[in-house]
Parts: sequence; C-alpha cells; structure tokens
Amino acid sequence: MRAQNALEPFAHRCRVYYEDTDAGGVVYYVNYLKFMERARTERLRHLGFSQSQLAEDNLLFVVHSSEARYHAPARLDDALRVTAHVIELNRASLRFVQQVWREQDDTLLCEGQFLVAAVRADTFKPRAIPPQLRDAFAADGSGTQSIAGE
Repeated sequence: MRAQNALEPFAHRCRVYYEDTDAGGVVYYVNYLKFMERARTERLRHLGFSQSQLAEDNLLFVVHSSEARYHAPARLDDALRVTAHVIELNRASLRFVQQVWREQDDTLLCEGQFLVAAVRADTFKPRAIPPQLRDAFAADGSGTQSIAGE
C-alpha cells in the first residue's frame, strides 16, 4: 500500500503524548487515525487552505472509508512523521495513502488509505472540489491522477 512516486510525500511531524497511549505506554490503535487526520489537515494548510475557511465556503471533507495496517508500536515520547499523499483526485473526492513513521529509527509503524469526500456544509450532500483546490493539489506535485466520471 506504499505510494509509488519519486517525489517525497507531504509529511507532518508530531510527538506521542501520554494521552495517546494505553496503560502499557503504547499508542492506542485508533490514535494513528487521529495522527493521519491531522496530517491531511496540515496538507490542506500547506496548500493555502484552512478547513475553517472551506467550511465558510460551504465545503467540508468527510472520511467515506478508511483502511489501516499496523506494523510496529509507537511509544510515549516518540517523534513521528506522518505522510499524506493524494493518489487519486476525483470530482468530489480524494484518495490519500498515508504512513506513520518513527523518526528515530525510520520505522514504518502504520499505513492506511482514506477516501475523503467533499460535501456541502449545509446539507452534507456531495459537491465538486473547487477548481482552485484541485489546481493546488496538481501544482504541489503530489502525483495525483484525475479520474473522470466519479
């Protein structure tokens, strides 16, 4: 499930806090999804778009489906690198491949795929991704491919 692209995918760096761990000091599995959500949000911010501004423009992104595979545990105080690579850009959705790496030893901890749908903030019905946002993903060199007729 690794992104097949010569370009380095966008990465967000974060640290594991006590609140992220279970009684054994290991990151609780669902928290990897939170780390990945934050990386997708920071990817948008990196492109010049904030989720709050998009909501004011009647656009929200919602996770339609997710898939995760866990390889190794992260622990308290680990520094993490979380990638967010768009592999598919459709009229009203994006497909991300994401990975969580431990910085210290460059170990892949978790990887996943997320289909994220664009919806109207007022009705939650699907809507097209605005051209300026589509163009920003394309200009960022993410290696996205456009699929017609979603």
